[in-house]
Amino acid sequence: MLTNKIDPSEDDGGSDANQYLAPIYGSREVGEPIPRFRMPDSSSSPRLIAQLIKDELNLDGNQSLNLATFVTTWMEPEAEELMAQSLGKNFVDADEYPQTIAIADRCVNMIADLFNAPNSGQALGTATVGSSEAIHLAGLALKWRWRNSLGEGAGVTSHRVPNIVMGANVQVCWEKFARYFDVTPRYVPMASDRYVIGVKEAIDLVDEDTIGVVGILGSTYTGEYEPIEELANALDDLQATNGIDVPIHVDAASGGFVAPFLTPNLKWDFRLPRVHSINTSGHKYGLVYPGVGWVVWRDRQYLPDDLIFHVNYLGGDHPTFNLNFSRGSSQIIAQYYNFLRLGRRGYTQVMVALDSTARWITQRIEEIGLFKVLSAEETLPVVCISLVDTSRYSVFDISSSLRERGWIVPAYTLAPNASEIAVLRIVVREGLGMDLASNLIDDLKSVIDHLIRGHKPATRVNHRHRSLVPKGAKATKVTSGNHEEIAMQKQKDKPQGIC
Repeated sequence: MLTNKIDPSEDDGGSDANQYLAPIYGSREVGEPIPRFRMPDSSSSPRLIAQLIKDELNLDGNQSLNLATFVTTWMEPEAEELMAQSLGKNFVDADEYPQTIAIADRCVNMIADLFNAPNSGQALGTATVGSSEAIHLAGLALKWRWRNSLGEGAGVTSHRVPNIVMGANVQVCWEKFARYFDVTPRYVPMASDRYVIGVKEAIDLVDEDTIGVVGILGSTYTGEYEPIEELANALDDLQATNGIDVPIHVDAASGGFVAPFLTPNLKWDFRLPRVHSINTSGHKYGLVYPGVGWVVWRDRQYLPDDLIFHVNYLGGDHPTFNLNFSRGSSQIIAQYYNFLRLGRRGYTQVMVALDSTARWITQRIEEIGLFKVLSAEETLPVVCISLVDTSRYSVFDISSSLRERGWIVPAYTLAPNASEIAVLRIVVREGLGMDLASNLIDDLKSVIDHLIRGHKPATRVNHRHRSLVPKGAKATKVTSGNHEEIAMQKQKDKPQGIC
């Protein structure tokens, strides 16, 4: 998040109450107030400061009731202990922490095997801080291979402009990649009855300067899988017809650790030769705390050598391909713990349980008779619904009212050409068992009853966070409970689902 520097004299009228922290627990230990927006002049006791921060963090939402995020909010104590022991390890220090590097290498191999990489031993990959970094790396590899196909070396530019084809439902990190690295995005619009990429519509946008087509294994908006095998077959036909050879990158940020266990026969991964690279998020259904991601290429030829740097000033020679340099090791250790602790059978049990809970919630919501279900079976354990009748209240009203009970259930509109549809989305993760799910349904029914009787929820704008607003941007309200987040978007930007 970008943040403006605060002028304390202008903060909420410049009152002392808003310029200083007033720690009531430490009033006997503190002789002067602690400023909010500048570093204090003197030190304070660790107990006092820890308590002060804990108290303020109580204003955050309850992680257990946060049904907006795909990100893991619970891990076993043994995993947390391993993470704590690794907090001081810088992952980039390969000579100093060789066993940590070896563990990361094992994770890459396990993921490549999970995604059915060829047995030639030429697959390779790397850990990242999340799927956003992984997507940028995969996109750069696609762009470099396109550029090299033109016979251009490093530093040589062309008047030809690369483009990338993807659905309008992509996560914002794809838009960032296109903008930051000068690639023209070509979006396949949604439709009132189609909320993922259309195969024919995507192929119509492909030309000789297309660096790749993106297929999403688990849309942020509805949880649906895109038809990746159909995309691959269509691109095969396109190459046979006119010689244009365009690869697929699979964004499996959410579905990479779901599909292999719930729908193992679904072909979306390296079983399709057209798929050159895949990213996934360990901190989503990989069941690790944020943030860790992974990106894997099916073969070394799909990652150009001139993107790889060799670092030797930390001791030894180490190839690296990352946007970050220093980063923590804890999440990588936790990912390895989960792989060994759960194995394929354990991951399958977890995903089957989450899927069962999602189906149960879907059935109970259908029984209410007021909603249309947009999510599909045999995809992510996500429930996405819209109201059949919006004349009396909206999904935004429902979201705000649920927040009064502590539930964080986001409401938002779908991508362009389907943006007239507003939805609620419930993400089922570990921690949302049948007991909590039953309470959610009871509260949903209660909220609807209150809204039918004309009781509108109280809403307020949260001013505690101040974002940097770019010139020419407009504010778009994205409601998550009675907390209204002001998302700054340019005039033509699409709404973004919450991850």
